[in-house]
Amino acid sequence: MEELRPSGAPLPQAFPTLFPPGLHAIYSECRRLYPEQANPLQVTAIVKYWLGGPDPLDYVSMYRSLGNPALDVPEHWHYVSFGLSDLYGDNRVHEYTGIDGPSGFGFELTFRLKREAGESAPPTWPAELMQGLARYVFQSENTFCSGDHVSWHSPLDNSESRIQHMLLTEDPQLQPVKTPFGVVSFLQIVGVCTEELHAAQQWNGQGILEILRTVPVAGGPWLITDMRRGETIFEIDPHLQERVDKGIEMEGSNLSGVSAKCAWDDLSRPPEDEDDSRSICIGTQPRRLSGKDTEQIREALRRGLEINSKPILPPISSQRQNGMNHDRVPSRKDSLESESSAAIIPHELVRTRQLESVHLKFNQESGALIPLCLKGRLLHGRHFTYKSITGDTAITFVSTGVEGAFATEEHPYAAHGPWLQILLTEELVDKMLEDLEDLSSLEEMKLPKEYSWPEKKLKISILPNTVFDNPLN
Repeated sequence: MEELRPSGAPLPQAFPTLFPPGLHAIYSECRRLYPEQANPLQVTAIVKYWLGGPDPLDYVSMYRSLGNPALDVPEHWHYVSFGLSDLYGDNRVHEYTGIDGPSGFGFELTFRLKREAGESAPPTWPAELMQGLARYVFQSENTFCSGDHVSWHSPLDNSESRIQHMLLTEDPQLQPVKTPFGVVSFLQIVGVCTEELHAAQQWNGQGILEILRTVPVAGGPWLITDMRRGETIFEIDPHLQERVDKGIEMEGSNLSGVSAKCAWDDLSRPPEDEDDSRSICIGTQPRRLSGKDTEQIREALRRGLEINSKPILPPISSQRQNGMNHDRVPSRKDSLESESSAAIIPHELVRTRQLESVHLKFNQESGALIPLCLKGRLLHGRHFTYKSITGDTAITFVSTGVEGAFATEEHPYAAHGPWLQILLTEELVDKMLEDLEDLSSLEEMKLPKEYSWPEKKLKISILPNTVFDNPLN
């Protein structure tokens, strides 16, 4: 539960113990922008997270911005979160890591919502949206970065709006601050339409953000979200699609993977085989390895994941994403050391299995991203991963130029436990793109739909969501 109240006026420096230094540093940056609003409206968690409450953000402050008429920036409400960074420095929420590193997760969220005519107070739904994103960060320990995109699949304000997804970028006005507990930057949420999210996935988030900045009604220089916007940037200016298409062709996609409803079967083995991939994810728990065993496995994999001049295949995280696709920049995680769950490793990881024939299964939304995976990633010498949102299953497509892969041209299908890698040559990718051309109109397709390449012993099925909702399928 939350309550709405004015924030207390800043306490004088004579009472530093009563006014947490991390909180004070963020307030100071906000007061730089809004010196006349020392006491803004604020949504606060009634029961703080560190007291067992459900909401990680202690506060969300809401400021009224007059915009900048000279830059065609309209009046809007400016929301700022408090809680993703370390506000207190006493380990009640975040571990203190030093003054020079990130404070907590290293960022706070902001959001700019266009002020409607006659609106005298800011809507409070953005605060709950920010709490939802914060819960994802705390539960998954995945942080956000500028250019990330989040698939939300619902109007951000629970209306009938076309603004149903989010991009993230640096706040145009709030500057990173150095607190006694580390550095805090400010990441702004930008609401976008489904078509704009797809363009960001096929190309990259930063490219779409730059376009949004040039279209005043779609965001403008300060990327203000207008929930009443009824047209996409491509409907406002059809020529923008050409710019995106050229970017995809020249640069490929920065989307290295998604959370998905997916599964795979090893057709080389009978289903009743105990080691078959279908038996791995049904209600089984990975065994906990000793510290020595864990380090040996880490070291063996790390040798294949070291940074060099070629694209690097990152490790697979087993963290659940609560139905939210948080799409990452590919170079974010470079070694097994970055995985918070690395101490628990399925025992199947100690060996690699070469498979003769595989069957891949995707739901409708995941299947629609296969052309992006092939054209935007593999043809540019990169990799793409589908990570199951219901278990440890993962499917990674790799090209011949990816270092660290355990799939090879000689053995193109290989698995470490529930993680399957598939190496596709450029010739096979071109053939698959031709055969999968109808995936562009997947919404009109009757499911299930099957594609097969018998000479490669590869089969892909696009299945209804209900198949994945039953864990025994």
